[in-house]
Amino acid sequence: MSLLKPFIGVVLLLLMPLAVSAGESGGGVPGPGITGDGAAYLGQLVMGLILVIFAILVLGFMMRRMGGMHSGVSGELRVLGAVSLGARERMVLVQVGETQLLLGVAPGRVQTLHVLDAPVRTGEGVATQGRHGGGFAERLRQAMGRQGGTS
Repeated sequence: MSLLKPFIGVVLLLLMPLAVSAGESGGGVPGPGITGDGAAYLGQLVMGLILVIFAILVLGFMMRRMGGMHSGVSGELRVLGAVSLGARERMVLVQVGETQLLLGVAPGRVQTLHVLDAPVRTGEGVATQGRHGGGFAERLRQAMGRQGGTS
C-alpha cells in the first residue's frame, strides 16, 4: 500500500496536461493549448510511460520475492565476523569451504591479510557481525597469538 500512494501521485501529475488541454479547447481561437492530435499523442506518451513504470515495479517486486540472483558459491562462502578498524576500513573473517581467510576491506580494495591454518570456531556464524564485536576480536587475537606472529 505504501508503494501505491506515490504511484497514484505520479500518474495524476502526468495526466494533468491532458486535463489542462481539455479545458483550453475553446471554439477555434488559436492559443497555446494542445490540439486534438497533440492531446492524443500526449495521452499515448503518458500511457506508455505509465506502462514502463508499472513493468519496472512488477519486475522489482518479482526479484525481491525470488531473492535476486544467486551464485553456486553462496552456500560455501560465509562471513563469520567483522571488526571496524576505522571510519571506512574493516577486518573480516570469511570461511570458504574449510579454509578461513582474514581480509582487510577498504573502499575500492580487498586484501588477504592472513590464511588461518586452524579454523577459528564460531558458534553464532553471521550473528557475530556487529553485535558481538568484542567476541570476534578476542577470538582473532587468540588465533593470531597461537601462531606466534604479529600482524
